[in-house]
Amino acid sequence: MSQESNPGASVRTERVVSARPGAVFAAFQEPDRLARWWGPKDFSNTFERFEFEEGGRWAFVMHGPNGADYPNECVFREIRTESRIVIEHVVKPWYMLTVTLTGRGDQTHLEWVQEFEGPEVASRMRTLVGAANEQVLDRLQALLAGEHP
Repeated sequence: MSQESNPGASVRTERVVSARPGAVFAAFQEPDRLARWWGPKDFSNTFERFEFEEGGRWAFVMHGPNGADYPNECVFREIRTESRIVIEHVVKPWYMLTVTLTGRGDQTHLEWVQEFEGPEVASRMRTLVGAANEQVLDRLQALLAGEHP
């Protein structure tokens, strides 16, 4: 699915981060760093499989601050060095995440678009996902600034 095919099914988050696209891309590419910032505030991750290549699988468990475990499985559908990463979340809730990185001097405009199965699913997920995505990007920004997210 593409965002243009069903715009009501998408949840979009944008941010300008104080790092060049290469540094932002590396934060996705390097599993030890990705595990530190992926997920909402106070979540942690255990990566079981991480194949950062087109068609590669990414299986991991997110650990919530309440002690709950959330198994996840994704497939990297597209990887363009320093500019674009497309990740398909292949378990429920299904979504396609497209991350676009655009350099702006020493900064990067990051666009994070999750497309769900349809507008009704996106509508149900919008409040939860919107707030969670802001927390995820806060953690990414902290990592890029040299802090522990």
